[in-house]
Amino acid sequence: MATTLEFPVLLRMIDERASAFRAVVASAPSLAVPVPTCPEWTLRDLVRHLGEVHRRWAATVAAGPADTRPTPAAPIVPQDREALLAWSAESTEQLLGALRDSGPDRGCWTWWGGSQSPQTCGAVARHQVQEAAVHTYDAQITVGSPEPLPPQAALDGVDEFLSTCCSGPDAWPHEPCVVDYEATEGRSWRLTLTADGTSASPLPTPGEAPTAADATMKGTAGDLVLALYARIPVTSLKTEGDGRIFDRLLAWDPDA
Repeated sequence: MATTLEFPVLLRMIDERASAFRAVVASAPSLAVPVPTCPEWTLRDLVRHLGEVHRRWAATVAAGPADTRPTPAAPIVPQDREALLAWSAESTEQLLGALRDSGPDRGCWTWWGGSQSPQTCGAVARHQVQEAAVHTYDAQITVGSPEPLPPQAALDGVDEFLSTCCSGPDAWPHEPCVVDYEATEGRSWRLTLTADGTSASPLPTPGEAPTAADATMKGTAGDLVLALYARIPVTSLKTEGDGRIFDRLLAWDPDA
């Protein structure tokens, strides 16, 4: 896949998105309001989730190379808004501190061992940018003020999702196909799905693929990321070809 963002940039973006997330939560009229993009979760649940994610990955990164994920003790999560936001900020700092101490090249356990993304702390940082960016969008839409994903995070996010979440040795259970994703910012990617596994690769420029795709999705990089994470419907973007492929991708669970 394409060259990823430098490690200090990834750390800065995690910090920025997590801070933006907390600012939205601080402005919400209630933490009991449901999150439209995360069914059955309230805003309080969303804060707890992101904080727990940060703490689990902090422990995973700190543990270094491992065959299994460490299991830290369950955190005590405050209920009061001010205390909860302080707990959230501490969770983010635990993650950032562990990443700073490890550096980008140190190995660690990851759930994407069979994908095109490496099992390194740098890859963890890259994925955590997307975790924070998408959940910030979740919080924003909950309070009625959704904003586009930051362009830099969004462009890297399409590449990161395809290489981490879509590539690997698992057999595609349908007819082999090729799917292109084209960002209006001028980058594009190809996902190839076969019985022998799936792979992702960058394309030279949108619309200049060596062979025609079976389906194509076009939009801003931010909208592509949100569609990949099922935050917005595929129908809200421009698509061409066999639209059933996108439904199959969203429903596909390689581990099932």
